[in-house]
Amino acid sequence: MIMLRLRQYKACDGDTIVSWCKDKTAFYQWTADRYDHYPITGEDMNAQYHSFAYADNFYEMTAFDETGIVGHLILRFTDEEKKTLRFGFVIVDDTKRGMGYGKEMLQLAIRYAFDIIKAETITLGVFENNLPAYHCYKSVGFQEIGKTEVYRIQDEEWNCRELMLRRTDTGAESSQS
Repeated sequence: MIMLRLRQYKACDGDTIVSWCKDKTAFYQWTADRYDHYPITGEDMNAQYHSFAYADNFYEMTAFDETGIVGHLILRFTDEEKKTLRFGFVIVDDTKRGMGYGKEMLQLAIRYAFDIIKAETITLGVFENNLPAYHCYKSVGFQEIGKTEVYRIQDEEWNCRELMLRRTDTGAESSQS
């Protein structure tokens, strides 16, 4: 049984997290076009996050178990009312993929989003060429909303599907206060 916990991202997590992208395709599936070079370092990641250090709408999270850090994602509000939260930079240790770690991390983040910071809706994007991630998101309740965005990555066009999960889809509305 997987026993994960979430905590705030620490600068010392960066080098480990970026090491999970073993090739350019995996890197761009994770970051889309948010970095202008590959590979990146933990320092690059920290610099990116530092630009949001004082924002009250941006949360960097690290998942860990008894072995150390095993996953990472960010949560950011996309509206001033702080009702719609977007998950991004979702990644799991490449040696632990396919074992349920991603699903468990997402379930923890969903509970945090709905129960702690009181989001009403969570959105995310996933590239069509990343089927394991797509299936993981679907397994925790995300649904396609019929919107696709096209990115130009590695001289190719990559379609990014938009997914959404509402508080009301999870039964979490009963815990709202």
